[in-house]
Amino acid sequence: MKRVIFHIDVNSAFLSWSAVSLLKEGKDDIRLVPSVVSGSPQKRTSVVLAKSIPAKEYGIKTGEPIGLALKKCPTLFITPPSFSLYSKYSKEFKDICREYTPLLEEFSIDECFLDMSGMEHMYPDITDAAYIIKDRIKNELGFTVNVGIGSNKLLAKMASDFEKPDKVHTLFDYEVEEKMWCLPIDDLLFLGKASAAKLKSLSVNTIGDLAHADINMIKAVIGGKFGEQLHRYANGIDDSPVSNEKREAKSYGHSITVEEDLTDIETADALLLALSDAAASRMRRKGCKAYNISVNIRDRNFRNKSHQRQLGSPTDVTADIYKIAKELLREVWADRTPLRLIGVSLSDVTKEGGEQLTLFDSAEESSKKQKVDAAVDAIRNKYGKSKIVLGSTLGKKMPKNKE
Repeated sequence: MKRVIFHIDVNSAFLSWSAVSLLKEGKDDIRLVPSVVSGSPQKRTSVVLAKSIPAKEYGIKTGEPIGLALKKCPTLFITPPSFSLYSKYSKEFKDICREYTPLLEEFSIDECFLDMSGMEHMYPDITDAAYIIKDRIKNELGFTVNVGIGSNKLLAKMASDFEKPDKVHTLFDYEVEEKMWCLPIDDLLFLGKASAAKLKSLSVNTIGDLAHADINMIKAVIGGKFGEQLHRYANGIDDSPVSNEKREAKSYGHSITVEEDLTDIETADALLLALSDAAASRMRRKGCKAYNISVNIRDRNFRNKSHQRQLGSPTDVTADIYKIAKELLREVWADRTPLRLIGVSLSDVTKEGGEQLTLFDSAEESSKKQKVDAAVDAIRNKYGKSKIVLGSTLGKKMPKNKE
């Protein structure tokens, strides 16, 4: 059977979802003005998590301190992040997608793959289905997506990254030569900057150059298995299936990929706080505590690293998790190579009962921290996460980190 895969990607997801929510409150569309998703400007740890196209025109970058963004654009509109809101819209757009195929793979909060193979009897022109899905999401939910159509997951995702927003693009195997081989080598999915630099030194400047290069040379320069995989990708080959299997949640984690490289520890700490808070909150809702805390990073060269720490007793306290996560970040990010991704994961979870003392404080101080977390969770459950400003879960103003 001929494979037909869709990759559906929400355009500027966090900003778009915040905009839709504000429109329902009768506010203006923040996508049309300089705007960002960020914590409070009064918090030194607040950073830009997402930005509008008009904000980008002011030179505002994802991951930079909100104070710096305001210097670039004093009239910048700021809206706080809300992971509960993002989860809501993520579910809603994926529910629409599931109406068109039973085989959907959730790739991230704002991306999914659909296996549309064998749907020719319903859609003689398969692009019609893509436009129907795209337009339904726009008309019913109020935000736009790009749909990439390909012969496999790699080609579908490459296609969805073509011109944005609100577009449908195809990249079938017979279109690889025309549409993909002409692209610069940097545009190949999963190829990092360091590997791209090595290839360019050998005059491999386009994806087509890589596709036609001697595979043994590529393996020698990039590394055997990875070099072979990149050579296959350059030729449009990807056999990975679309899988909709539900996996048991054995850990609780959150990560974020920034649009511009993350370079300073203060900004990284601010993101780490938000991620620790989100993961701990999810874990507490399930009545669990974690014996293991890990921090994972991916640098600009697509190198993944992680450090973890096993605890003597389990914890679900945001303050303690964040404290350990900061220590782990400094261990794993010792070389300060600019980062593309940062994440926190809580694993080795348990539902064991008994009174829990936090890892760093007296019984009285531990009790205070647990009460803060309980109060924050109660507010979130009732009013949504947007009612809590990042950083307030620690019950105190976070100081600026010093190196």
